Amino acid sequence: MEAQFIERYHSHQPSEHQCSSTLVKHIKAPVDIVWSLVRRFDQPQKYKPFISRCTVKGDLTIGSVREVNVKSGLPATTSTERLELLDDEEHILGIRIVGGDHRLKNYSSIITVHPKTLDGRPGTLVIESFVVDVPEGNTKEETCYFVRALINCNLKSLADVSERMAMQGGVLPVSVNWSSSNQIET
Repeated sequence: MEAQFIERYHSHQPSEHQCSSTLVKHIKAPVDIVWSLVRRFDQPQKYKPFISRCTVKGDLTIGSVREVNVKSGLPATTSTERLELLDDEEHILGIRIVGGDHRLKNYSSIITVHPKTLDGRPGTLVIESFVVDVPEGNTKEETCYFVRALINCNLKSLADVSERMAMQGGVLPVSVNWSSSNQIET
């Protein structure tokens, strides 16, 4: 099934000066809990440990823009992102970075969330893919490595928060504390 979902939703066509990759995470929490976190374009900090604050311009429909403040540990302080796709029936979220003080130019990502039985219980298959320009002075391998590391941290955190919510009956914990070990250096 993973291959079918990747082929259907995650087929990027990178140019010569871009890199692209697809990451997969299995989460031991029902799809409705995972999707409730992923779909919140206005609150990515609920599971993304490198985001400290988010302000949305627009009414959370396609074309809405969010300004996120990035915690220390990354080579940026802000990112401006536009909501490109939000499908609550198919569980698809697409964003594009349109500005910020970082080097991720022409970054676009798709995240899809699919029900999957894990260890005989309701679980979730999360697939996230991206395409981004390779910054001058970097290689495709370096750029993909950095973005994959960032997404892997986000997906691990999504799993941690979702699984904790599932154990608490679907309720988001009051606060989520991220340790300094969640930082990435480039």
